[in-house]
Amino acid sequence: MKTDKISPKNIDEYISSFPAEVQDILQKIRMTIQKAAPKATETINYQMPTFKMNGNLVHFAAYKKHIGFYPAPSGIKKFEKEIAGYKSAKGSVQFPLDEPIPYDLITEIVQFRAEEQLNKKK
Repeated sequence: MKTDKISPKNIDEYISSFPAEVQDILQKIRMTIQKAAPKATETINYQMPTFKMNGNLVHFAAYKKHIGFYPAPSGIKKFEKEIAGYKSAKGSVQFPLDEPIPYDLITEIVQFRAEEQLNKKK
């Protein structure tokens, strides 16, 4: 993520602050999330693009060598086999910029998180 002190006001502003090739990836991740969770709303939280649906759904961010994807600990735990080849932590996974981004996996994780957030509401 950029380290300058100015926080982006929205996801468009966040994405536009990166080189063109990274912007393309970020836009595709954004569209993937929108398609997987059409009722989710966009915002910026923790200076990162965030989708909300009954609370935080997922966050994502660009870094020098990877895309950070933050689907909460439950999203990581549920897909631990699928993300085994990536660097991950309790609530995050890193997709290297020099490898293909697994958009289908992002779709599955977002759909899981959306269902989880809808059930939380009940």
